[in-house]
Amino acid sequence: MKKPIAGGSARVEVLAPPRTARRGGAGAWLENERLLAAMLLTPTVLLLGLFIAYPFVMGVWLALSNTSVGNVGEFVGLRNFYKAWNDSIFRTAFWNTTWYTAWATVFKLTLGMWLALLLNRSFRGKRIVRASMLLPFIVPTVLSTFAWRWMFDPTFSVLNWLLYRGGFITTKLPFLSDGAYGMWCAIAVNTWRGMPFFAITLLAGLQTINPDLHEAASLDGANGWHRFWNVTWPLLKPVTLVVVVFSIIQTFSDFQLIYVLTGGGPANSTHLIATYAYQVGVATGLLGEGAAISLFMLPVLFVVVWLQLRYLRRLEA
Repeated sequence: MKKPIAGGSARVEVLAPPRTARRGGAGAWLENERLLAAMLLTPTVLLLGLFIAYPFVMGVWLALSNTSVGNVGEFVGLRNFYKAWNDSIFRTAFWNTTWYTAWATVFKLTLGMWLALLLNRSFRGKRIVRASMLLPFIVPTVLSTFAWRWMFDPTFSVLNWLLYRGGFITTKLPFLSDGAYGMWCAIAVNTWRGMPFFAITLLAGLQTINPDLHEAASLDGANGWHRFWNVTWPLLKPVTLVVVVFSIIQTFSDFQLIYVLTGGGPANSTHLIATYAYQVGVATGLLGEGAAISLFMLPVLFVVVWLQLRYLRRLEA
């Protein structure tokens, strides 16, 4: 179309913007943000519902019924929970799980922090050493636990042989045939396996701390401990809390390590909640009682995670 210019007779031709053709079919669906978001989220929602939501709902139903192998079962309410709470073996397993989780987390955090501080320094072969730290975490749990079981073997234990040759003991130690020794052996193996996860994660957090802060603290006369406590630790707290939350969840619900190392023995002295739930629910076929025992982990983990996340929000604020 042509429009005249004010004050003159010349005409300037102005072209109208081209009309965009409407897309049909799949093109129109992709332009709809809500529809596109639903299409992208549907596979994830289906997978989460199939492998997480459905087993959880079925576990709750089994815990509220007297279902067993070959028997559909009926609704019995909280009877399975009441029976489990009055079971002496369950109380032992609950205490063992708390003890096992607390000490393993403390050891993993302490040794992981120490190892992260060492790996944060500059030295020859630093990359190779950092990569080798992941080996205990990469090896499958069952295989590594079998290796530790052979080292703790009462007859062919290499640890007993070394302690005896070194003059530290005169008789073989019952590593796995005594309940107290067995629990500490399990804590040691869990610490060995989980320490690399702490070390690598905390090392990533250390890399984000500005070195100028340490230099400024050194100029003010702060020694290594004061620099760690007043500079490194406050800035590393958020990362540490996240790692501790994941460690508590994994350790409190641990099954493979205890099942392979001690099987809950001797005399049920090293049972955790997960291994005892397996023994009751699968080995004896009482699915309802086994599901009720396993669900005792839910409120404990919920409270722990809620408290730590609340503290984390307080730090961020």
